[in-house]
Amino acid sequence: MNKVKSIYRKNPEMSRLLLIMACWLIFMMFTQAEKFFTGINFLTMAGQFPEYGLMALGCMLCMITGGIDLSVVGTANMASILSVYTMMHFFGEEGPMPLSFSAVIFLIAILTGVVVGSVNAFLISCLGVPPILATLGMNELLTGLCIVFTNGSAVSSFPKQFCDFFSGNFMGFIPRRLIVFIVVAVLIWFMLEKCTYGTKLRLYGTNAHVAKFSGINTHALLFRTYITSSVCAALGGLMMLATYSSARADYGSNYTMQAILLVVLGGVSPNGGKGKISGVITAIVLLKMIESGINRFRSVSTYYVTLIWGAVLILALVIDYFSQKPKSTK
Repeated sequence: MNKVKSIYRKNPEMSRLLLIMACWLIFMMFTQAEKFFTGINFLTMAGQFPEYGLMALGCMLCMITGGIDLSVVGTANMASILSVYTMMHFFGEEGPMPLSFSAVIFLIAILTGVVVGSVNAFLISCLGVPPILATLGMNELLTGLCIVFTNGSAVSSFPKQFCDFFSGNFMGFIPRRLIVFIVVAVLIWFMLEKCTYGTKLRLYGTNAHVAKFSGINTHALLFRTYITSSVCAALGGLMMLATYSSARADYGSNYTMQAILLVVLGGVSPNGGKGKISGVITAIVLLKMIESGINRFRSVSTYYVTLIWGAVLILALVIDYFSQKPKSTK
């Protein structure tokens, strides 16, 4: 019992998520076991969550600084649209594309993330624009540009070799999109836990003035953070492209809210200075399990899923508020 209490105190947010996950799995076992506990269902879940999971990883870094990134969906759609037009430019609408060209597609996404993240960081760090306004404005700008580029319609006539490859499975059962997510997650974990970047990030989120006067280059720190967030979002856009086999300005419109929900549920404080990638990844898996389970009940409309996520987000913020509120001493 003492060992269980010690584990809970060490990471209470992740412990709560694991408890909720266990309760949900038990509930599904008694209600929809035949539909939920299948290899195909778990394979589908593993291939779907990398889209918004990558965006959540980037949002996590921004929220640890006490900021936020609301431009993830706009960045994702911009990266996918630029990638589609690049493929069309070199190989036409139906022409075969060598799979090696996928490296160029990833490079385009990374460059898109670098540009968007740099502009976000410049507005926030150099001009003093609040992160919520800077990234919200950037998201609207990117969405508008995407609408102009596509005339508001989906672009689906392009070589599909990239989509076919990343919508498939490695060794027959591991989704390639999941591999991309795992690689990015490991890199971010290394940055947070094994590099001084993680320490500086949490110090800045706890007190930006202290971080600045302790010798940390806060401008460089914010640039690195928001660029990383935008690159993660752009890679998420490529995973959306692989899923839908088309690009459009309004794909994944609800992913921003889901990304913020996952980060807060994962134990990252909206006030900054606190957060671990393990909690966010656990929240990502839990959210996908709940969403998949809800879809197994025909009597429950899928329109209620967004309502549930909104309520959960508010609940998570309330719990975070009371958990950080200092206890009164008698």
